[in-house]
Amino acid sequence: MSRFRVRRKQRRRQRLLATEVPPAWHELLRREFPLYRRLPADLRRRLLGHIQVFLDEKVFVGCNGMEVTEPVRVLIAAQACLLILNQPTDYYPGFQTILVYPDTFVVPVTERDGVIHSDTVSARLGESWHRGPVVLAWDQVLNGARDDRDGHNVVMHEFAHKLDEENWQVDGLPVLTDPQQYPQWQQVLSRAYAELQQAVARDEPAVIDDYGASSPAEFFAVVTETFFERPRLLHRHHPRLYDQFQRFYRLDPLQWYPD
Repeated sequence: MSRFRVRRKQRRRQRLLATEVPPAWHELLRREFPLYRRLPADLRRRLLGHIQVFLDEKVFVGCNGMEVTEPVRVLIAAQACLLILNQPTDYYPGFQTILVYPDTFVVPVTERDGVIHSDTVSARLGESWHRGPVVLAWDQVLNGARDDRDGHNVVMHEFAHKLDEENWQVDGLPVLTDPQQYPQWQQVLSRAYAELQQAVARDEPAVIDDYGASSPAEFFAVVTETFFERPRLLHRHHPRLYDQFQRFYRLDPLQWYPD
């Protein structure tokens, strides 16, 4: 991208960040996204600015008869932008399109067993394609927004994958703004990931959802959900892990939730 286009994009973003949003957005977010109500006033204002830039730069496409209205776009953007609220950000570069289904969708899957290939389908709540679209089921988006204490949020999960892939690898190691954090990040997350795998193998309860034991990439995405929605539990049981995510996101959700 030429320097002229970069400067033009930066100026446009600055205008959008400073523009007042429609009152209906405040009402929507207060009603449907309790986590928005928990934010301090300065972070709410910042989030609204990020939402405007996000909506200006991303394309939403309805699938299977889904009508993508302004409330649909705003609610998805709010949850996605929470992850970049306090970070230097380029608004999830490398992809532009968000596909929205009304509910759980199915995708074809090729299972490999030696030389035998069989095509099946798999039901999905959300999906992030590497350097490609994010796919979301609207009913799950709404459920995730409305319940901010269950540790499950499909938008946060899929957009955590987008943060993870900004270094072209989806491996649970996103780009850290502080290079000195890398050794600690790898040490703390590797240990916590191994502990979760052991807990799952022993069928023991854990604060972090079992799906996080699938891979380091899924661990990062699942812990992101837990960090924002169940910060007290994460901090109590995994204080060093909480600290790493607090440093990465530059946010402290502990301050948003009463005892």
